[in-house]
Amino acid sequence: MKYAEKIVLLYIESLKLMDKDEIRNRLKDSPKLKKLADWLIMNPVETRPRWYVRLLAPLYQHRGRHAKIHRSARMDTPPYRHFHLGDYSVVESFACINNAVGDVWIGDHTRIGLHNTIIGPVSIGDHVNLAQGITVTALNHNFQKRDQLISQQGISTKKVTIENDVWIGANAVILPGVTIGTHSVVAAGAIVTKDVPPYSLVGGVPAKILKQL
Repeated sequence: MKYAEKIVLLYIESLKLMDKDEIRNRLKDSPKLKKLADWLIMNPVETRPRWYVRLLAPLYQHRGRHAKIHRSARMDTPPYRHFHLGDYSVVESFACINNAVGDVWIGDHTRIGLHNTIIGPVSIGDHVNLAQGITVTALNHNFQKRDQLISQQGISTKKVTIENDVWIGANAVILPGVTIGTHSVVAAGAIVTKDVPPYSLVGGVPAKILKQL
């Protein structure tokens, strides 16, 4: 086994023994250690975990009973964040799950559809159905400084919460900070910029309440 792989294995074992918030705080207090850990775990060009980290993913991802992640799904889930996939839940082919900037929690009996993109921090409840081509993102790029490249201005995050028993139609977009209430439906192609109350049908660009269920 290569030296870098051994380092990552030791790092993953330490994650099991320590609280992850404690580890993050320690890394913040040591910029050099944080830079080394980032380089060992994340490929800075591809902006995804290195291949040997992805091989070790089953050691640090939580996958519930009878949960399924299709082989073609892109799982950008470094070990310093939480990834939880509940019992009987499925991540379909060509989906992308990214928890590099925030934890991703997916409940029980939930389906992440074909070509979905989920960027944390995101919490998805039980019995949620996401159709095809959906984007759920809690991440924004900062862009306020006119004299600096957008790619150099960092990011901001606002957690997205999708409560239990929600159906989201194909090609919908759920933007940062949104909460979608229980037993709600988001129409295909909708762009959701504001919270959706429980038992609501929303649609449009931007999405508006069309009906109370």
